[in-house]
Amino acid sequence: MLRKIQFLSMPLVAFVFAGFLAAQPPPPPPGGGPGGGGGGRGGRGPARPEPPSPPAPPRDLTGVWMSRGNVGQSFTKEEPELTPWGLEQYKKSLSSNNGQYTLATTNDPVLTRCDPPGTPRVYFHPYPFEFIHTPKYTLMIFEYDHTLRKIYTDGRPLPEDPDLSWMGTSVGRWENDTTFVVDTVGLNDRTWLDRVGHRHSTQLHVIERFRRLDRDHLDIEFEMTDPKALAKTWKSTFHYQLRPNWDLGEISCSGDYLDFSKFEK
Repeated sequence: MLRKIQFLSMPLVAFVFAGFLAAQPPPPPPGGGPGGGGGGRGGRGPARPEPPSPPAPPRDLTGVWMSRGNVGQSFTKEEPELTPWGLEQYKKSLSSNNGQYTLATTNDPVLTRCDPPGTPRVYFHPYPFEFIHTPKYTLMIFEYDHTLRKIYTDGRPLPEDPDLSWMGTSVGRWENDTTFVVDTVGLNDRTWLDRVGHRHSTQLHVIERFRRLDRDHLDIEFEMTDPKALAKTWKSTFHYQLRPNWDLGEISCSGDYLDFSKFEK
């Protein structure tokens, strides 16, 4: 079933379906479950077993990838260890995703101002992304709000004094034939790390390990360090599946948004 785009307000729909996203089950193992094989885009039909996936092609993440059930409110069920500054900032967050605050009272910058989610919060939006490799850099194109991320692969080091931006400055390298390691710095402090409002400073450093388990399955291992906000490195792993027959659509903060209620009937 093809996804049906509804012309609705992005903040309104994001708020309505926050509870739905938070209630998603844990990701199934490769080869089955809601995130598994057949069906059209957005389909919620009965799970069908997948045939074993072939091995991953070497040093290649090309294609459209979709979450396998890890979209929720935060990176871990347990709270991260925060510094006194990080805890103070977190207490200022009025998240609508836990039901305590409404659209009229939340201060979530994505919902109230349509700010870009930034890295790494962009992964909490339940939409696919695509990898495109070039000789100089790898592009990540996110369906959500036309977000584009450039990961330099030409051997340059991380900048010592980067310009601050929503997605940061990223450099990547292949650790082996199936693991692509990305370091990101230079993130502004206007984004939240997750949906519930954990904050960060401009000292945030995000390391992502994109591990291609086989042709059809990908894990992203996150390590977030921020000496001002996090008392300890925060780690998590998200799971994705290749969608070779999908093309990215347009999900815009201007009002073109996806109504997930259509999939639950």
